[in-house]
Amino acid sequence: MSNRTLPGPVLITGCSTGIGRLTARHLLRAGYRVCATARDPGTLRDLAAEGAHTCALDVTDEDSMAAAVAEVEHVYGRIGALVNNAGYGEYGPVENVPMDRVRAQFETNVFGAARLCQLVLPVMRRAGGGRIITMSSVGGRMTFPGGGFYNASKYAIESLSDALRFEAAPFGVSVSVIEPNLIRDTRFEDHVSASLDRNTDREGPYRGLVRAIQDQMHRCFDGKQMSSPPELVASTVHRALRSRRPRSRYVVSMSGKLILASQRLVPDLSMDTILRRQFGLTRSGAYNGKYAPPE
Repeated sequence: MSNRTLPGPVLITGCSTGIGRLTARHLLRAGYRVCATARDPGTLRDLAAEGAHTCALDVTDEDSMAAAVAEVEHVYGRIGALVNNAGYGEYGPVENVPMDRVRAQFETNVFGAARLCQLVLPVMRRAGGGRIITMSSVGGRMTFPGGGFYNASKYAIESLSDALRFEAAPFGVSVSVIEPNLIRDTRFEDHVSASLDRNTDREGPYRGLVRAIQDQMHRCFDGKQMSSPPELVASTVHRALRSRRPRSRYVVSMSGKLILASQRLVPDLSMDTILRRQFGLTRSGAYNGKYAPPE
């Protein structure tokens, strides 16, 4: 299926910044009809000037989601594809992250995406087909310290998509997930670092872990061997849209493929040992060196 044969527009969530904005622009330039959405449609003026249909869509608000889907169907008669891109990372030790922030994380990353799938599926079934593409992560198949709740939200998206892929196939609807690893120039690193700070007591027992996570994260985002440009994610979404037989999963970068391969090959206990060394932990679990918490 190419941009010439996709019978309806591509509805994308979370287009105000980052990957969503770049994906909308990439698809517009490839000739797709694009419906770019964000909580504040005022942030989408440049995309509108480039030819996108823009409207408000808040994935945590039922009325907003229903209104956006109804508007797109009214304007175009159908929806060719949904790209569930809206999401963010709330990081911190499991013991520390307030449950209201955990719930907010799942409202955006999981429940909003799930509800949009429910809303577009009747439109796609009536039209005889469509595509659903959801932004997951390498962290949807492998969990790292400090990312327990974020990773859990991405694991949930992976599981949901696996069920939906089977259920929607008889109606001509394909379902795929995109699995980026570390994507630079999207402010994701800044948001993660800020959430680690606000969810960790500066004098608390997890401060050494948080310093280690932030240090390792900065090194990985700064290095081109581990991180990738956001344009690579946009081109992967395009690849999933134009494929005649879309994959269930698209791992975006070579670093992501290597991480997932190591998870399959390395036992859990061995992986724990590797992570202990990486984050400055002794075998007993105590922090040493520069990551040791304050006395």
